[in-house]
Amino acid sequence: MVLAAKVFVVQEERNLPLIASKLKDFKLEQEVRIEGDSFSLLSEITDMDISKEGLEGTFAFDTVFQVKQHGKMVPILKTYEAPFSFDLLGDSLFLSVFDKKSRANNIANEMSKALFMSLGQIVEGRIQPETLKRFHEANFEETKILFFDDIDLPNITKLSLYGEGLGSTNLYNDYLTHGKIWYAVVKSQKYGYVVGVTRNCVVTVFSRTDLPEFKGYVRNEILPLISSG
Repeated sequence: MVLAAKVFVVQEERNLPLIASKLKDFKLEQEVRIEGDSFSLLSEITDMDISKEGLEGTFAFDTVFQVKQHGKMVPILKTYEAPFSFDLLGDSLFLSVFDKKSRANNIANEMSKALFMSLGQIVEGRIQPETLKRFHEANFEETKILFFDDIDLPNITKLSLYGEGLGSTNLYNDYLTHGKIWYAVVKSQKYGYVVGVTRNCVVTVFSRTDLPEFKGYVRNEILPLISSG
């Protein structure tokens, strides 16, 4: 099963007990009408646990989607549950949301509003191009895929490489002169996972693992790569 996460940076607050107290009673209800039916959508935070390592919990939220039943589209209520964790590393506080990118973005915005009464206090984590390059080159022979952006060639916006041992090819060195690494799929030497990482901190593990192990990987290998400045 593929697991995904996105990592964000908390701009101001560093006090985990205070964050826990603000999120403890978080609950948001919203009424929506679809095809004449009324739905009450609930968002809430459950299963919070604070320790020396950080603060963990689950962000549960409802959404309505439509399914076809006997030739008609019928709205159905579904509840998603996204685990999250706040981790202190040096002077930086990170929020990791273990869900797909779009849902993780929405959850980060809801967290920002709940904690700071406004958007913009929890922002995307960013990995500098040179840092992502060093990360992939530390796993030089195990790089599977590379995407490049910020291309200076006319009419070309992205370049990509697929295969084995990409870092040792002449084409790799040529692409580096024309762009920056945006996305790398590598095999972690320490964990043995095949993992995709983007510069805006979307992390996808393609190997078989469970959520606690994936959380440990993000905490130990991804958070140190992120620039919070």
